Amino acid sequence: MIEPHAPAPPGTPPSWGGPARLPVRPATGRLLVLAGVFVCAACGLVYELELVALASYLMGDSVTQASVVLSVMVFAMGIGSLVAKRLRRLAAAGFGAIEAALALVGGCSAMALYAVFAWTGDWGGLWADGPRCLLVAFSLAIGLLIGAEVPLLMELIQRIRRQDAGGAVADLFAADYVGALAGGLAFPFLLLPRLGQLTGALLTGTVNVVAGGALVLGLFRRDLTRRARRLLLVANLAVLAVLASSAALVDDFERAARHAVYGPDVRVAVQTGVQEVVLTGGTHGRPLDLYLDGRLRVGGRDERRYHEALVHPAMTGPHARVLILGGGDGLAAREVLRHRGVRRVDVVELDAGLLHLARHDPALSRLNGHVYDDRRVHTTTADAFRWLRGAPPAAYDVVIADLPDPGITPSTKLYSLEFYGLARRVLAPGGRLAVHAGPVSGSTRAFWTVASTLRAAGLATSPYRVPGQDPGLAVGPHRSAGAFHAPHDWGFFLAAPGTTPPPLRLDPGAPAPRTLTGAELATAVRSAARTRVGGLPASTLVHPRY
Repeated sequence: MIEPHAPAPPGTPPSWGGPARLPVRPATGRLLVLAGVFVCAACGLVYELELVALASYLMGDSVTQASVVLSVMVFAMGIGSLVAKRLRRLAAAGFGAIEAALALVGGCSAMALYAVFAWTGDWGGLWADGPRCLLVAFSLAIGLLIGAEVPLLMELIQRIRRQDAGGAVADLFAADYVGALAGGLAFPFLLLPRLGQLTGALLTGTVNVVAGGALVLGLFRRDLTRRARRLLLVANLAVLAVLASSAALVDDFERAARHAVYGPDVRVAVQTGVQEVVLTGGTHGRPLDLYLDGRLRVGGRDERRYHEALVHPAMTGPHARVLILGGGDGLAAREVLRHRGVRRVDVVELDAGLLHLARHDPALSRLNGHVYDDRRVHTTTADAFRWLRGAPPAAYDVVIADLPDPGITPSTKLYSLEFYGLARRVLAPGGRLAVHAGPVSGSTRAFWTVASTLRAAGLATSPYRVPGQDPGLAVGPHRSAGAFHAPHDWGFFLAAPGTTPPPLRLDPGAPAPRTLTGAELATAVRSAARTRVGGLPASTLVHPRY
């Protein structure tokens, strides 16, 4: 495919081909190759980040997913580099073909992974591992193609102008690393918030195939036979057609996949910049379900049971000043305001988009009783950990931690010794801390690790466990395992400074909860005690135990 060249002069670095015949001056050609390296490196890193982000969203445990993607990809890059040594005779044609394949595989990876999860993720059996197997396959394929780029680009840049190997490597890697920086910054700050995961990957593939095709067909076209040029042009146009068609259909695809995951009643689906928020039902008598990053956070049939169990035991005692960490849906605040004597409720929620929905979505605002119209309720958009560091000491009678489960990696710091130490500092004398500690069934060790961590922070605890009534309840990071394996309960702790556990009871002077009685609360205490696991170490920021 490459026309023969005269052998290189003695003393020059070894190469499979002679000097390239360029349509531009060598200095310009070298600059164009380095620009191509920059663009391709940026695209390659976007593919990596896209896989990590989507896998973390679909399968939970971002540390595990990132480790799998990055380790497999780096391994595959080494294999790809070795394999590409055999393509050095066909450096230009080989690089063009690799970029077309990389653009197709990387650009379509997010859509394919989401499709497999949506339509096979809850089937159980062999298909239960479908998304994970596909994640490894895409990581391997993308890594092989990215690794194959380097030897071919080294060959091309050396054929433009000979230089010592160290200088060529330095130039090539400088452009590669700067491109990786650009891709790494573009993904979280531009592609993900503005285009979303699917369209962002497709656009990246388009840029990739255009850059690779332009570099080879424009700069190195004289190194290709006429047949090779035609084949490469057809391949690039075919990849562009696939990516463009996928982009045109992405909205319909996303709606269909969402319905496959959440059911047919999806009413709101927004990417807030912090997480994906999905609301289903809430109209025509159907219960409202709230999903955050694919995990059921509020189940319409059981939400009152959850929020009453979280809030009401903590409100027995002084409760004029209440702090809610998380709980942007307003449902914990609804239960707080049922108690007389509440003068101020501060809600610290990371996601401003969720707060907006809780204020303005008709079904969600109706469910939370329009709490954000109450002058006693004040909202702050902030990370709960960071906000607590600047909060005044002894400022609250009650602190309610209505946070995602400890098994979700981004939430681990919110169940750490340091976090509970900060929460204890803002409690007034006689104050109480209520903690949602995730499901007990299936995550027993995580639940009792929360107890160990609270005790290490100087808080005495009273554990209790409340069952859900909805047989389809799926909470926490386990949704992809299917409803059959989903936990069907919630674990809570009521904690107070000191060594004496706070009493678990309901305030007789407050309106009676609709789903929780004193007898049920006593049963919840015994139910939690039967699962006790002792001797667990506390979880800290530098040594998370969940």
